[in-house]
Amino acid sequence: MRTVLFKICFLFLFVQVSNSQSKKYIIHTVAFYNFENLFDTNDDIFTNDDEWTPNGAQHWTTEKYKQKLQNLARVISEIGTPENSNAPTLIGGSEIENRGVLEDLLKEPKLLPYDYGIIHFDSPDKRGIDVALLYQKKYFKPTSFSNIPLYIYKNKPVIKEEKNVETDDEVEILPDNNRVFTRDQLLVTGFLDGEEISIIVNHWPSRSGGEKASSTFREAAGLLNRKIIDSLQQINPNAKVLTMGDLNDGPFNKSVKIALGAKAKKAEVPEFGMYNPFEEMANKGMGTIAFRDSWDIFDQIIITESLLKPDFSSFKFWKAGIFNRPYLIQTSGQYKGYPLRHSLTEVGFSDHFPVYLYLLKEYL
Repeated sequence: MRTVLFKICFLFLFVQVSNSQSKKYIIHTVAFYNFENLFDTNDDIFTNDDEWTPNGAQHWTTEKYKQKLQNLARVISEIGTPENSNAPTLIGGSEIENRGVLEDLLKEPKLLPYDYGIIHFDSPDKRGIDVALLYQKKYFKPTSFSNIPLYIYKNKPVIKEEKNVETDDEVEILPDNNRVFTRDQLLVTGFLDGEEISIIVNHWPSRSGGEKASSTFREAAGLLNRKIIDSLQQINPNAKVLTMGDLNDGPFNKSVKIALGAKAKKAEVPEFGMYNPFEEMANKGMGTIAFRDSWDIFDQIIITESLLKPDFSSFKFWKAGIFNRPYLIQTSGQYKGYPLRHSLTEVGFSDHFPVYLYLLKEYL
C-alpha cells in the first residue's frame, strides 16, 4: 500500500512540475530612477540652473555631462537583469532638466537598440527639474498623457529649518499667494503588448525645511495620486495602475500609508486598493537613499489590487527589487557604502538606487 501511495504521489508531483515547466510567460521590467541633476551645460535664464554650467559651482563641462549620460545609460540597460535580459520596457525618471537631455541620453550606444520614446512636460519647479517616462516603442503604445499640477500652499512663506535634514531640492514659495511650486504628476495611459495600463510618474515635494514641517506637502501629493487613481478606476473598475517615483517619504510615512493608502501585504489590499512591495524591503533595512548612515526607501513603485490577481492570463505583478549593483556604490571615504553620486572630482551615477518590478503574462 505504501508503495502504491508513493507512486501516486510521485505521479501527481511529476504532472504538476511538467505543467509548470510547460508554461511560458511574457515578462516586462518596469523601473524608476532618480537621475540626480541631469542637466545640460547651457544656462537657462528661466530656471535656477547656474550651478550646472561650466562656470558654475559644479564646473559642469561637456566632458562631465557626456560621462553622466554614459553612466545613466549603463544603469538603465542593466536594470532587471538577469531575470529579464531586456532593458526596462517602461522607466520613469526624475531630476531631468528638459527633453533635450533625455534625447541625448537615448543616443547613448547602450540604449539605442531599445528605441525608447519620451513623454515629458516642463514643470514649474524653480530649478527646472521635471519627471518623464521612457518607453520601448516596440512594446508600449501610449494613447493619452497629461501633466497634472499639484496645488499646495503655505500660509507662512518662511519655513523653520531643521538642521538634521540635508537637501539640494528646495521648494519655492510665491510671496503673493504662498503657492509652493513643485513637480507636476505625469499620467500616461497606453497599451502594453495590447493590454491597457496607466503609469503615474512622481517627484513629490522635498524635505526642505525639515521632514515634519514639509510633510503636509507630500501628503497632498499622495492625495492627488489617490484622486487620479480613483478617477481611472471609475472609468474602468479593473484599471491597472502603477504609480512610481521619488516620493521623498518612505513606505511608512503618512503620505504613502494614509493619503495613498498603500498596504504592505497582499492579503491586506482591499478591492481598488494599493499594494507597496517596498514596505517589506524597508522592514528588512534595505534602502534606495542614505543620510547619516540611515537608509530609507524614497523610490517606490506602488500598484493597484488589479495587478495582484493569481491568474496570469493578463499582466500581473511578479516581484520587485532595488537595483544596487556594486559599481553603483561608493567604496571609500566618508560616504562608503552610499550610492555613488556626482562630486567635483568624480562623475558618479545618482544619490538614489533605481527600483523595479516585473509584470508577467502567461501565453500558450
